[in-house]
Amino acid sequence: MKKFLALAALAAVSAAPSYADTLADWTFETSAFTSVTNTGTAPLNTSIAPEVGAGSATGLHASSSTFWQTPTGNGSTKSLSSDHWTQGDYYQFSTTLDQANSTYSGFSLSYSQNGSGTGPKTYGLSYSLDGSTFTQFGSDYTLTASITWNSTTAQGTQESFDLGSITALNTANTVYFRVFDDSPATGGAISGGNVGTGGTGRIDDFTISATVVPIPEPSSLAIGIVGGLAALTVWKRKK
Repeated sequence: MKKFLALAALAAVSAAPSYADTLADWTFETSAFTSVTNTGTAPLNTSIAPEVGAGSATGLHASSSTFWQTPTGNGSTKSLSSDHWTQGDYYQFSTTLDQANSTYSGFSLSYSQNGSGTGPKTYGLSYSLDGSTFTQFGSDYTLTASITWNSTTAQGTQESFDLGSITALNTANTVYFRVFDDSPATGGAISGGNVGTGGTGRIDDFTISATVVPIPEPSSLAIGIVGGLAALTVWKRKK
């Protein structure tokens, strides 16, 4: 009987629907961000909220002369762009998980990325569970060409990453991701030359996704167990 009840409870939990969900998506179309010269810490004194979901987008450049702006995106009117890149500078995106009501797995990221000819060519992606210690995911990647984005037609400049193997993300309270510049100043530009102070790196449509499974309410779990008991009663009568 105890074994049957345990199986009934497990069946009730397993019956909860799972689905791939967009946890946060930054399109920069309606954000309150305005062009600003960096103070050395972030694009704004406050972070940029996503258009879909909840989270925070920031960035850090070593140069206090960095100019952050929202020029034309990849098939949209806005993206996030900045200049004065040096190795280690980054864009950061984070979202908080509702661990009390859902379970998470199968994290993935997608975003569009571009830059000017004298902008950095080589980038890396890192993740963190606490916003302090970051671990690089996979190897560096390179932008192959400087493509001119326009507001009507999306270009083939999208990056995507399957982080399903990083199971530590599943139980974190907040997950953090950084797209960081890993280009050498000499010969590290998209054009093959040196990275220039006016060289830009642009990002758009940054999306954090995961498979979300709602945790059943206690009443739902009880219904599942009662249903299991009823099935057991019928089975015994048939015997």
